[in-house]
Amino acid sequence: MADAARDVADRMAEAAVAWLDSLDAAQRGVAVGPPPRAGGAAGTGTEAHADADRTRWFYTPTDHGGLTFHQQRPAQHRSAMRLVASGLSDAGYVTVATVLGLENVLDHVEGFSVNWGRERTRDPGMYYLRVFGEPGGPGPWGWRFGGHHVSLNNLVVGGRVVATTPCFLGADPAASPLLGGSTLRPLGTAEDTARELVRSLRPDAAARAVLLPRAPNDVVAGNSTRVGDRVIRRGELWRPGTHIPDRAEQPSTGLDGADRRALALTPTPKGLPGAELDAGQRESLRALLAAYLGRVPDGVSPLARYDDPAALDAVHLAWAGSTAPGEPHYYRLQGPRLLIEWTNVHRGVNHAHAVWRDPETDFGGDVLAAHHAAHHAAHRPTHQALHHANGR
Repeated sequence: MADAARDVADRMAEAAVAWLDSLDAAQRGVAVGPPPRAGGAAGTGTEAHADADRTRWFYTPTDHGGLTFHQQRPAQHRSAMRLVASGLSDAGYVTVATVLGLENVLDHVEGFSVNWGRERTRDPGMYYLRVFGEPGGPGPWGWRFGGHHVSLNNLVVGGRVVATTPCFLGADPAASPLLGGSTLRPLGTAEDTARELVRSLRPDAAARAVLLPRAPNDVVAGNSTRVGDRVIRRGELWRPGTHIPDRAEQPSTGLDGADRRALALTPTPKGLPGAELDAGQRESLRALLAAYLGRVPDGVSPLARYDDPAALDAVHLAWAGSTAPGEPHYYRLQGPRLLIEWTNVHRGVNHAHAVWRDPETDFGGDVLAAHHAAHHAAHRPTHQALHHANGR
């Protein structure tokens, strides 16, 4: 039987090797990071420090770490996009490519006038790619692609893709006019399906799903390495020393301490469980999951997990803000090995953030730990071997 996760890993490795082989020594010095370590997102101490670059991620237009498109020749840029495509479904790749192109649209929206002291502020060339370890080699390896409103994080262990999260996409503007009266909305399904679902709830169910009548400024977990209940401060969304305030950001939504506690992430999910939805609402919930989990190839997507009614039962929907179109809002889906967050608050409710995470194995931390434990156990000298080596 074919191993789909291995097939995806093989395609990733082939694309990564082709890209790296096209680079000169100086480019490789920026493009290649250390091999993934067992510390991962959940670790502490030396191992976690060694993996700090791989597990530090952003979605703001800051330095994500790696080689930018600007630092590559056109053929290298093309090879880089081939690697990006290897970790995405067809629809996922089109969505990511569209988000990259929105930098040109955003520049136009802002009158081509925003100046942060670099040659171009809204820049589709400022996306970063870095490979960690040796693609296709015997040890764990991974790659990260990121820039404004994109962060893709992939890990391969034992020749199989074992982690594809955090996976962040955003859109600014979230909706743009097209010729003929159409509208470009790269993340529109994730917004519309969730709103239709929450508006379909009975009043008593809606009261449980809606945590707060006001929306937070951003996704609650922010760009934390490990999902927790700490509120991420705005400055942490930028690499230290590179924080550039976005003049188009709107004022705070005015949440107080009680509001933040109401929205805080907790091990026991808040909101309404899928078990309390009717058949049509459960179909909508699964469709909403597909808008996120369908970003990656079928072979590595956990979407099929939700064909099991018990798995869908355990997914909780929570909402904050108005349910009316065009009003600031936030929602999340939370369950075992699942955290999805969405917000559309800024720029006149036309700036969306949508992130998919696996709180248990973001960056593959638990899989790496198990891999390294097994590796060290297999290579640990036995008592008999030590006895023989010492001549006793």
